[in-house]
Amino acid sequence: MQYNKVEICGVNTAKLKVLTEAEKQALLQIIKHGTPAEKQKAREEMIGGNLKLVLSVIQRFTNRGENLDDLFQVGCIGLMKAIDNFNPDLDVRFSTYGVPMIIGEIRRYLRDNNSVRVSRSMRDTAYKAMQMKEKMTAENGKEPSVNEIAKALGIQREEVVLALEAIVEPVSLYEPVFSDGNDTIYVMDQVGDKNDDRNWLDEIALKEAISDLSDREKRILSMRFFQGKTQMEVAGEIGISQAQVSRLEKGALDKIKKDI
Repeated sequence: MQYNKVEICGVNTAKLKVLTEAEKQALLQIIKHGTPAEKQKAREEMIGGNLKLVLSVIQRFTNRGENLDDLFQVGCIGLMKAIDNFNPDLDVRFSTYGVPMIIGEIRRYLRDNNSVRVSRSMRDTAYKAMQMKEKMTAENGKEPSVNEIAKALGIQREEVVLALEAIVEPVSLYEPVFSDGNDTIYVMDQVGDKNDDRNWLDEIALKEAISDLSDREKRILSMRFFQGKTQMEVAGEIGISQAQVSRLEKGALDKIKKDI
């Protein structure tokens, strides 16, 4: 299935109609206030006139190896949900509401069809945690910690962590994690053998390298990699900017790499 194919799900994408914003608003008003027959006809026109919107969204997911026909069909479901739930009386462009609905439908499809099966209850917990995170971020102007999310949901911190980890897509062993010019490090390069005789030597070298760091650098690395805090959270606790945290973190890691 090619990215730039002309036909998808039997639809010639080169001949798709594109509605103007005025036409969309007129059709949406009919869908809300018209007779059953008028609503049905307007809904079909609205769907057909927004298929290019679906195409523009699924382009974001073309690097996942998914069948484009399947993604297109799922995206159309999201489009129909957006049309059925959109309030034309609000001063909002349809695409502003429709795009997130289409993306959400595709993401649910990808999660539910993940090769690693996750229970419905765990997925629900993960979705609630993500929604709470977005809500708290919008209200407070910063990302909440896992503890804050758990408290707001009334569940244990461990439940939030496990749920969020469960819906993360598996990473390929050939996924690049660092690149410096032509020197690329992949995930498989960082997968070690627990029986490797060098492990204990590496551990000693790591401890010595960390001991040479300043107290502030040690604290930042501890909060970032052992407590799982974001750079913004670290900045707030230490009393410096996020940019400074990023610089200090990078500097500390560079020191460790150089010493090891």
